[in-house]
Amino acid sequence: MKKTVIILSGGLDSTTLAYYLKDKGHKLYALTFNYGQKQKEEISAALTITKQLKISHKIADISSVKDLLKSALTKSDIKVPDGHYAANNMKSTVVPNRNMIMLSIAAGYASSIEAENIAFAAHGGDHFIYADCRPLFVDTLNQALIASFYDDNVKPLIIAPFSNFNKTDIVKVGHTLKVPFELTWSCYKGGKKHCGRCGTDNERKEAFRLAGVPDPTEYEDETGVFRG
Repeated sequence: MKKTVIILSGGLDSTTLAYYLKDKGHKLYALTFNYGQKQKEEISAALTITKQLKISHKIADISSVKDLLKSALTKSDIKVPDGHYAANNMKSTVVPNRNMIMLSIAAGYASSIEAENIAFAAHGGDHFIYADCRPLFVDTLNQALIASFYDDNVKPLIIAPFSNFNKTDIVKVGHTLKVPFELTWSCYKGGKKHCGRCGTDNERKEAFRLAGVPDPTEYEDETGVFRG
């Protein structure tokens, strides 16, 4: 059984990946990051999901980095934009080098527990504005990881099984695996309900619609901004 550290945000993608890898026989060690994000609800979601899956779970508090990283997700003076990811204004939701930071910490954790893999839920739909979700980033970082550990250390490698999937594909996979989508959190704004207006909420709505899967999410705004 492969030991795998999975970066679990509590969102739809990473939750589906957790169910997917568990179904494939991986022994999972979930790692959630508090990086000073506005949407703390996703951390609570991750706690609930790991209890459902009965897997190990740790939360890494690196919230002090929010003062270093300019993004609408971490800065109180930058408003989270409404709309779809295809819009240019969504670039403000990029957290500079976020995945590099998280994956580096996860790699140290994986090596410490002798895990072979570090999994994260980057998918094809992310590639447009998030450079650190692209296959080139994964391949390059893996080369750096190989060089960063002593020869007698376990050298964990990053896997991104959904890198050629889009969000609709992920919803279809999750539906097949009976993922409790209602427990996941996507909204960038935070609140009692998903706002239904930010980029990630619009993408979520669109994915369920295109997958033909009922969306159990409660939104403040049920309308959607869709492509095509």
